[in-house]
Amino acid sequence: MRASRNLLLIRALATEIKVRRNQLGFTQEDLAGTSGLDRPYITLMEAARKQPTMSVFWRLANGLGVSPVDLVTGIDERYRTLSAVHQAEPLAPEHIREDEAD
Repeated sequence: MRASRNLLLIRALATEIKVRRNQLGFTQEDLAGTSGLDRPYITLMEAARKQPTMSVFWRLANGLGVSPVDLVTGIDERYRTLSAVHQAEPLAPEHIREDEAD
């Protein structure tokens, strides 16, 4: 499976992970421990530099204490908000990494 190139969706995922982690009062290390993932991987996901596989997504949701459906719902809401904001103001090319361009 190929990683998404949708920058707004990746940012929505990154933000949702970080917000939910902070709501729990977790550090990245705490989330790594509850989800069975490495802290550097959590850091990269929160920075929108890495995307989880489906199995990692399930572990991440579990570590955050939510169902995968709830996590997807939060990501979708953030994505819709970001999309609405950026319809009038598309991302400038300098905000898109070369490896993310179609």
